[in-house]
Amino acid sequence: MGDPVTGNGPTRPQLERQIDRLEKRYEECDLCAHECDVDRTSGELGLCREDDTASVGSHGPHFGEEPPLSGTAGSGTVFLGSCNLGCVFCQNWQLSQHARGTTDRTPREIADIALDLEAQGCHNVNFVSPTHVAPSLARAVLLAREEGLSVPVVWNCGGFENETAIRDLDGLVDIYMPDVKWADDEAARNYSKASGYWDAARSSLREMHRQVGDLRTDADGLATQGLLVRHLVMPGFVENAKQIVDFLVDEISPDTYCNVVTFSALKGGACRWAPVLTTKRW
Repeated sequence: MGDPVTGNGPTRPQLERQIDRLEKRYEECDLCAHECDVDRTSGELGLCREDDTASVGSHGPHFGEEPPLSGTAGSGTVFLGSCNLGCVFCQNWQLSQHARGTTDRTPREIADIALDLEAQGCHNVNFVSPTHVAPSLARAVLLAREEGLSVPVVWNCGGFENETAIRDLDGLVDIYMPDVKWADDEAARNYSKASGYWDAARSSLREMHRQVGDLRTDADGLATQGLLVRHLVMPGFVENAKQIVDFLVDEISPDTYCNVVTFSALKGGACRWAPVLTTKRW
């Protein structure tokens, strides 16, 4: 039985221990599956190019997410600067790969952002590209919960996670929304700079589902808890998509909520570096 802050989940002392472990990871960073082993507290940078401070690009109601998240009032989206992936097809590449237009934020400031998003009527607080700053966000969520945050927290990540780090988010995240990109490891290396992507994605998906189960919605169709998987089908990689869906059905749950979307080539974006990823491959 948990305490009043967390309902039936881990108690406040347990959550503090989890967050302490996450914060310790900054010193020999293994927050994601790259396991760069750099000391971000002393300014060393890994592949995400961030120190131990979370940067935020923008935040506000967003209506482009899946219907159970966007609803009628929007998903309270918080776009974090940088990313632990380097996808050549990223639609948000200026923020994720260059952290342009971002501002460093403390956990206290991020907690205030979360509370403000709920006050605006957003159905949830949705952290986009959170993996590399998980300790800061975990601390922010605990602060916000203590001050009355009641909407679900969404972990909108790229799927290249460290399972043990995900484990320490138990009780802090209500909805996991991994954008699972690859079952093809060569493609993951070439197009997302992520060696060993599929193994990392599978292990983290299992842990996410263990924590929150299948996606559940309320009477209005709004997501309250669970796993929501997104997959972008890339040109020439239909079999990759099938392998991901088969894994979800066979090893996670046949009731997994999976939103399968198709690729649209960008003009002037990161995809200019990957001419092979064009609609001619379909």
